[in-house]
Amino acid sequence: MSEVPIYIAGLGAVSALARGTDGMLQALLHDRCGLGPLDLFPVASEAALPVGQVDLEDDAGDPLPRTHRLAGLAADQTMAEDPRPLDAIVLGTTTGGILTTEALLQSGATDPAAFRYHGLGTIAEVLARRCACRGPLITVSTACSSGAVAIALAMALLRRGLARRVLAGGADSLCRLTYFGFKALQLIDPLGARPLDRERRGMSVAEGAGMLLLTSEAQAAGAPQLLGAGLSCDAHHATTPHPEGRGALAAMQAALADAGLAAGEIDYINLHGTGTLDNDLAEARAVSALFGERPPPLSSIKGATGHSLAAAGALEAVVAALAVSHGLAPANTGLTNVDAQLKLNPLTVPLRTPIATVLSNSFGFGGNNAALVIGKDRTRAKSSTAARPPLTIAAAAGLTGVGHDQATWERFAAGGDCAGCLDETTLCQGLPPRTLRRLKRLPKLALALAAQACQGVAPEGLPAAISLGTAWGALSETHDFLQRLFETGQQFPSPTDFIGSVHNAPAGQIAMHLGARGANVTTSGGDASFEQALLAADLLTDDPGQSILVVGVDEAQPVLAPLLDPSVRNAPLADGGGALLLRRGGAPGPTLSLLAYGHDTGPEAVHHLIESLGGARAIRETCGAVLAGIPAAHAAQAARDLAAFAAASGFDGPVIDYRRAVGQFGAASAVAAVLALRMVQGQAVPAALAGGVECPLEGKGVLLLGLGPYLSAVRIALP
Repeated sequence: MSEVPIYIAGLGAVSALARGTDGMLQALLHDRCGLGPLDLFPVASEAALPVGQVDLEDDAGDPLPRTHRLAGLAADQTMAEDPRPLDAIVLGTTTGGILTTEALLQSGATDPAAFRYHGLGTIAEVLARRCACRGPLITVSTACSSGAVAIALAMALLRRGLARRVLAGGADSLCRLTYFGFKALQLIDPLGARPLDRERRGMSVAEGAGMLLLTSEAQAAGAPQLLGAGLSCDAHHATTPHPEGRGALAAMQAALADAGLAAGEIDYINLHGTGTLDNDLAEARAVSALFGERPPPLSSIKGATGHSLAAAGALEAVVAALAVSHGLAPANTGLTNVDAQLKLNPLTVPLRTPIATVLSNSFGFGGNNAALVIGKDRTRAKSSTAARPPLTIAAAAGLTGVGHDQATWERFAAGGDCAGCLDETTLCQGLPPRTLRRLKRLPKLALALAAQACQGVAPEGLPAAISLGTAWGALSETHDFLQRLFETGQQFPSPTDFIGSVHNAPAGQIAMHLGARGANVTTSGGDASFEQALLAADLLTDDPGQSILVVGVDEAQPVLAPLLDPSVRNAPLADGGGALLLRRGGAPGPTLSLLAYGHDTGPEAVHHLIESLGGARAIRETCGAVLAGIPAAHAAQAARDLAAFAAASGFDGPVIDYRRAVGQFGAASAVAAVLALRMVQGQAVPAALAGGVECPLEGKGVLLLGLGPYLSAVRIALP
């Protein structure tokens, strides 16, 4: 294998400490604290708890929500020195446009246009327009590890040779959901976060954005590099980390192995260090297990910045790069008396010392763990450009309004309507009642799909990793949390609904159900969420025999779904999803290939799509049918692109608009993938779908064509 260094060519940071990396560096040098009062929204009947609020001027004429504006500021800083177009954007976020959505819901707004920036994926879309990016967009939502996971996936894109310049990072704004949610869990310290202190009582919720311009293009000598990354999942509890820090340890070990470094070669550890009792203790135990009794200098900066959720891992990656470039190990702001139980000796004042390597930790709800290694050019990361075995489909499951996999296929193959919402009894059949006790619709859908796809799979064949795509996340929990918050005058929001509202909660439930302790990624990019999950799965599986469960799922919530999803507004409510158990190589079987995915439309984009598929002749020779995803809100553009595809490729086989059958919901393409697999296994397109006469595939595959704001192509075929 060749060796490909991944350089950090630009940095951007917006936090409660400062706007810009120069201000951030000065604040860290002088051990400043950015925590202060909250004034973004009213807090009833008590003094507001301290938060890390960014000094951001209001602009009544700017329609963009606060998270989008924070991300834009950080991106502008990052791209200032090299504004050339990007090949891809990978962004972590948990809040999206929720701050704006909260105000709209509280005011009783019903105009769907006002909610157009709610979706998490809209931030990356805004950045793509801002930075002239027509390539892949990936929106990661893995709670508080989102920013670090996004950086890890961006590194994989570069190593694989799929991009040369990628903007990666995280952004989140303060909002009622997270402020009152963490408060309901009693995880906020009224005196401000004091990580690792024996009197610590919790975190301080914050906002911000951190961005890195990552590139495989050679940079000036001394430029910091991203040397390695490691991802893991505790598969232990929805919110509480494994008490011994098992998942945190696994992520750190994986990051070091990826960077080709031993623990003794790390010069500084940037801890996750939220200030909560359980998290700090679990991380301390993991650090001690890896580094022994004498770890390198270490600290958490969250006593200075607060915990900016999805932005935290990205901001701390920026701090790690600054530490390497400027020889600075920040102080553990807020620390007065070290908790002896932690058996650590965190820095109480900033330390000026040469630093060649930094290990930066980020952990989140659902047991999502990420660790990054940033440093000087001490090692070369191995690229992944060598040929790899294909991804084979070991098992699959689908679910629509008419039932599980078999019922859905039978109705679809007969040309019938599968759309709707499956009743709870049928949906949950066979799932443990204790597991379902506090779950609402989206995690139930996800668990049902996972259980069905893995039914009968031997323990050694179960997936170690999970990649889940959801356009809108847990709408029921989000709606119910906010409704109760408003109805009770902010006094009694539901902690259970808050825990379930994070987009990665269903993937965490699947991990616990299956005991999957590998990487656990949730993507949320609108109608392309499932395709983003497929891309993440492809990036996360290199070694022959590796397995990963890819799930696409969305729920129909009667209040929020029509407001948020323009394709749902004039269609009957429908939900469901699909799950594919994929393996890298292994026993011969149907293969899945994500051949194209980009954020662009129109004739030129269609031309590039056809080129990505090997040209018009290759399409005609390898594809026997096309399942086309035409979102109702983008029907006109999709129809034009589909016509352009047919004309340019000369494809004259069956073309089936699967959304007409399965329903207008974000993850509909996941159902289509399962239906395409059925056709490939039967080597025929049913007569009801092919103009009245069965159409044999004759060894050809089925092309899953994504249309709308994104163009994508997934081929499912026999080997």
